[in-house]
Amino acid sequence: MPHPVRTAAALATGSAAAALGWATVVEPRAFALRTVSVPVLAPGSAPLRVLHLSDLHLTPSQTIKQRWVRRLAELEPDLVVNTGDNLSHLDALPSVLRTYGDLLDLPGVFVFGSNDYFSPVLKNPLGYLSGGTGVATRGAWRRPADLPFEAMRTEFTRRGWTDLTNRHDEVHVAGRRLSFVGVDDPHLQYDELDDEPVDTSADLAIGVTHAPYLRVLDRWTSQGYPLILAGHTHGGQLRVPFYGALITNCDLDRTRARGLHRHHVEGTAAVQTDSWLHVSAGLGCAPTSPVRFACRPEATLLTLTALDSPRLPS
Repeated sequence: MPHPVRTAAALATGSAAAALGWATVVEPRAFALRTVSVPVLAPGSAPLRVLHLSDLHLTPSQTIKQRWVRRLAELEPDLVVNTGDNLSHLDALPSVLRTYGDLLDLPGVFVFGSNDYFSPVLKNPLGYLSGGTGVATRGAWRRPADLPFEAMRTEFTRRGWTDLTNRHDEVHVAGRRLSFVGVDDPHLQYDELDDEPVDTSADLAIGVTHAPYLRVLDRWTSQGYPLILAGHTHGGQLRVPFYGALITNCDLDRTRARGLHRHHVEGTAAVQTDSWLHVSAGLGCAPTSPVRFACRPEATLLTLTALDSPRLPS
């Protein structure tokens, strides 16, 4: 008769091995397309379809990911928003350009994250869980930026995407004029916030950032931006069922590590104090922490609808 202690230990070991295999082999390749509607357009407006991409973290060998992302062009979105961390290898730029493929010919905007500047360095993957709210301007970031971010910027803009690195711009999409503000990566403290007021004459004003730090979200919400898009969190990357994300790797609360939420700041009645915040769980993870659990890699198709339209199912 099997000894109960040895049996329990064997079951526990087997369960741990199965969970590790799922988190390292299966789930990082189980890509999902999320859909959500956001009521932000003027009453009576026709919908706009926005494809939000983030945290590709691509290496040349990741062919499954490359094929899946390339097919997103079949969705024919009106606009692509890329919130950074495209690279995870010194030689990944050609693969990134092939992966985005026809999406680069659509109207698009982008900002960069830390992993567009700095290649991965070997570190303890458990460290990911120990620094959930810190700003990583030390250690691995105190070295020259070695990834081809300038060449990537040149290629993105050459194909027609608009660079929002610490700047304002506008893009005409499906007969509408959209006003944008963007920042460089707040996780590296590269962001430069300004007091330029929101363009209320535009059909919609949108804020774009890689990392959803509260100083950025609060500023843009106070200025009146109805919609903010971000990435960086990987949705927590490791989520506990019925509990959610363990960390966000920034100062955003873990309950908003992914998906669509409201962001509120205190203000006067004359100033908008709420915005919609969409945080992408991203398409990849750094090679130094290549695991996902209960948090599939994702792209999101947001349908921007009129304020007076019925809420579409998510």
